[in-house]
Amino acid sequence: MKTPYIHHLFGDDALAKVADHLGWLTVGVASSIAWPQDDVWLNYDGAEYLLHGARQEGEQRISPSISTPVKQNNRDEALARVYRFTSVLGFYKRGYVDITGQVWGSRMIRYSTSTKFATLLQSGHRTFSCNHMPVIEDDQVRKALAFLREGRRLEHVHGPYSFLSFFKVIESQFKANDRIAWVERNLALLTDEQAVKRINELNGQGVNVNRHLFESGRCAVAHASVGGNIVDPDIPADRQRIAADLNIIAALAIQYIKVDAGVPDESDLYRIRDRVAPWHELMPKAAVANLKVGGRVTEVGDLGKLNEAIVSVRLWPDSPPKQFETMKLVPTECSDGVLKFILLSVRNTILLAFAMDVVNGRMHTLLDESGIRDGSDFGEEDVEDFTRYFHSVVANRTVELKIDGAEPVDCDVIIPINIIPRIPEEAVAQALIEFRQRRVQNQ
Repeated sequence: MKTPYIHHLFGDDALAKVADHLGWLTVGVASSIAWPQDDVWLNYDGAEYLLHGARQEGEQRISPSISTPVKQNNRDEALARVYRFTSVLGFYKRGYVDITGQVWGSRMIRYSTSTKFATLLQSGHRTFSCNHMPVIEDDQVRKALAFLREGRRLEHVHGPYSFLSFFKVIESQFKANDRIAWVERNLALLTDEQAVKRINELNGQGVNVNRHLFESGRCAVAHASVGGNIVDPDIPADRQRIAADLNIIAALAIQYIKVDAGVPDESDLYRIRDRVAPWHELMPKAAVANLKVGGRVTEVGDLGKLNEAIVSVRLWPDSPPKQFETMKLVPTECSDGVLKFILLSVRNTILLAFAMDVVNGRMHTLLDESGIRDGSDFGEEDVEDFTRYFHSVVANRTVELKIDGAEPVDCDVIIPINIIPRIPEEAVAQALIEFRQRRVQNQ
């Protein structure tokens, strides 16, 4: 499944990106995910979206909403596309995003309210990311995600209808006999604690769980025939039964989407994505194959275009400082499938060290081996740029490496041990004061 790099712009940069476009659809959304506080522009699967940050502006509160350009006389296509986008976004961020209303205009119109909106989680400033969100090309999988979106939104609003939506995730993918066989196989594969507990309870009562989910769940919710099995809205026991069974059907829906359809969420992708894959194409195939099995490269020439490549280094999502725009990659050592290298600034004053673990598909910053080079003619710019880099990385900022012609490679976030992180800008100010004092003393 495609999980491409997704470019993000924030705040004024996001608004500038869309300033000249005429024709917009804006939808209000109900969301359980951490919503951005800043406006965020991104391009997903060839279409632009602007997520309006949830925040206070004067007397108005800007509510969570999404805008997208609309082609003339093609509103239905745009609305359908936003529904698809919200389905994937909600699933990827392990929650739901669903549309509550819509407005069209030649200019973007924000959703605002004078009362407090219901979004409880916010992702902070310039931290929201849906990078590498899967692109859904199979229409059957699209339907499954749409029903999942409905089910998750209804889960704490209307349990029976939530159950029905989760059931449709599976029912939409199989003919009846195939669905029965799939459910039977997968009941034993579920790992969700509450789902397993409920399955064991039903098994202990001698209940056929597969048939129970269909007859006492799906059919009882969807139908109200005389003398038939129904979920009576006035009977607490019926509501309690559906609430307990909801854990099973929700877990089965997730099982289908993740395993059978192969759609990863953000947590799954964090574990499985090969972060250094974009650089494989820059190296000879034999070198990549050797490193992947824990080997080593012995000659600089074995690295192909990667040797002495020009690399841009930034703290995502900020632009790189000038000195970090064109750094030269110099390999230093290699063993056990891990290539260590340094990046040198143009004036050779700053050295940034990294380890590319090809076996595990990870890139690591090596702060202890990075710094301002001894004996170099460095100045305030060097002190400022390196100090900001060092303390930002310690404070869990993501370092991104970019070589022209390849997708950016993101480094693993550092989890500091026995270090009290400092506010980067305060550390920069202090470092500049000390540098100036030393320079005066040496004159």
